[in-house]
Amino acid sequence: MADLRLEDTIFQDLKKTFSSISDRMETARRTLKGTDASAVGEGKLIDDVHDFADDWAYGIKQLGKHTQGAVKMINKIGESFGKLDLDLAQSLKSPKKKDS
Repeated sequence: MADLRLEDTIFQDLKKTFSSISDRMETARRTLKGTDASAVGEGKLIDDVHDFADDWAYGIKQLGKHTQGAVKMINKIGESFGKLDLDLAQSLKSPKKKDS
């Protein structure tokens, strides 16, 4: 019998992808926050651009938090699979009990 097998690289790739998303979201948030809306001219339009940037910055921050949460969950899943793999391997090594 084979034991439970799931390549560790799957979890590493997922963590790398989600961490990258989180980092890119933070970069976009900072860029939006520092937007100079004065180039659009009219005062009301400048306010609208700032409101838009603030709304998007908030949304991007929330997405970043969720991707960080996904990385934590991926870590937990990886740990659980590792433990299951070890438990399964141990159970296969244990002598079988015979029913009387």
